[in-house]
Amino acid sequence: MRVSNKTIIVTGAGGGIGEGIALRLAAEGAAVVVNDIRQAAAEAVAQAIRDAGGQASACAADVTQDQDVAALVQHALATHGGLDAIVNNAGWTHRNQPALETTEAEFDRVYAVNVKSIFHTVRHATPVFRQRGGGSFINIASTAGVRPRPGLSWYNGSKGAVIITSKSLAAELGPDNIRVNCVNPVFNPLTGLGPSFAGGDLTEDVLAKFRATIPLGRFSTAEDVANACLYLASDEAAFINGVCIEVDGGRCA
Repeated sequence: MRVSNKTIIVTGAGGGIGEGIALRLAAEGAAVVVNDIRQAAAEAVAQAIRDAGGQASACAADVTQDQDVAALVQHALATHGGLDAIVNNAGWTHRNQPALETTEAEFDRVYAVNVKSIFHTVRHATPVFRQRGGGSFINIASTAGVRPRPGLSWYNGSKGAVIITSKSLAAELGPDNIRVNCVNPVFNPLTGLGPSFAGGDLTEDVLAKFRATIPLGRFSTAEDVANACLYLASDEAAFINGVCIEVDGGRCA
């Protein structure tokens, strides 16, 4: 059990990659706080973990709202008695389209979910981590922040912001034994954002074009991303700080 006795919040965990991360961490002994903006979705994942013999609770919260994130951190403390790590997985994108066609509302939503959410979790979890002698932030960025694709300029920029902010926080919070790292997945068509990334229906021709850019010849899976998060949350990664693990089959090579 690689994360036994650890309490870990996973945001956006009511489905997709977040659900996979939550299930993997719980299977390795963590008490997982399953967060999602949708209470029913969060509770369904938490119940699946409990049914499998793991520890989990559900907490609905909008990660773009300061008071919701404050309540999420307090839920972890009150329900599980501590907090050791946060996986900032909640994400959003605009449709694949020319940069000038993206509305201000779409831009604001992308940055609120992808970047401002991390601002909120850092503000509210860092004092807890300092009091406990350390902690870990694991931020789900994207290969888009390293090797951007056309049509997703504002999304790409938000993930680039996640990456450089994570490195800066790693340097700033490291003296408090607080580690900050990123996981950069490549395109996964099974997430709810897949059609938006592609700019339309995920036809076999569209999928083939995306797949052709990945040297290992397949898309990332929730399990691929979850395994990277598991490592970063574990004590095996106690000296890993400020890195980006690209879960991309060689896309960024």
